[in-house]
Amino acid sequence: MQALIAAPETVEGFRLAEVPEPVPEPSQVLVEVRHASVNFGEVRYLGVLPTGAVLGYDAAGYVVQAAEDGSGPAVGERVVAFGAGAWAQRGVFGTDSIAVVPEVLDLAEAAALPLVGITALRTLRAAGSVLGRRVLVTGASGGVGRLAVQLARLGGAYVIASVGSAQRGEGLSALGANEVVVGLDGIDEPVDVVLENVGGGHLVTAWGLLKPGGSLQSIGWASGEPAVFPPNSIFAHGSAKTLQSFGDASNPGPDLATLVGLASRGVISVQVSRRESWKRVGDAIEALLGRRVSGKAVIDID
Repeated sequence: MQALIAAPETVEGFRLAEVPEPVPEPSQVLVEVRHASVNFGEVRYLGVLPTGAVLGYDAAGYVVQAAEDGSGPAVGERVVAFGAGAWAQRGVFGTDSIAVVPEVLDLAEAAALPLVGITALRTLRAAGSVLGRRVLVTGASGGVGRLAVQLARLGGAYVIASVGSAQRGEGLSALGANEVVVGLDGIDEPVDVVLENVGGGHLVTAWGLLKPGGSLQSIGWASGEPAVFPPNSIFAHGSAKTLQSFGDASNPGPDLATLVGLASRGVISVQVSRRESWKRVGDAIEALLGRRVSGKAVIDID
């Protein structure tokens, strides 16, 4: 079969190649992949991946071989999956890492959900109930940010979406943001929760905006800059503030089913702003790294 694989010896860092077809384990299904998502973190670190590794983590398609142990969906089911090896004509995924996609939801939209959706959902869950609380989402124009805005508003929060420019903030009010701000300087009241996607100085400033007892979920580090906390800036009177990291992508199936259900009912909108053939994945990668994608980029395995 064909797949996009890591090629650190090349300028691009990837290439389309013939590779052996994957062989599923008893608890895995074989999926014919029709669409895959391109995530910022995946393409930013292409150069450190081992030569020949099949790229990608978000996939949607059809089950062509059911799990030998009897778990998971049947042959022919439309599914979305999270796991290594998504940028290929076929991939194997554990039955705890997939969800069935109803006919009402486009498979290309479903492919955009796994990584960003699981991240937004689980970091909000880690912060606790957001009903009636002020939630700040930094880097809100990206894939994680746009879903986090919607999920936080769905949970009853007052949502502040921070973006890098007014243009990148377009559409966020319609998704549920009560305020859309450029940077963080315009926020003059403390917040209860921060979902932080930028890192560097943004993280330091966002920490200073937290109320006593507040929670900052450190999700991404898009800025690539160090975060330097001034002396004593961690100290605060009152209930302890917390800064938590995120990296738990284990057993994503149930959360994928939740996200697919919300999207299928129109409760959340999957923001696919760029879609093209996987043979032009280089264009999508360049656009992502150049901050020219608001929301998600999806490639068609055609």
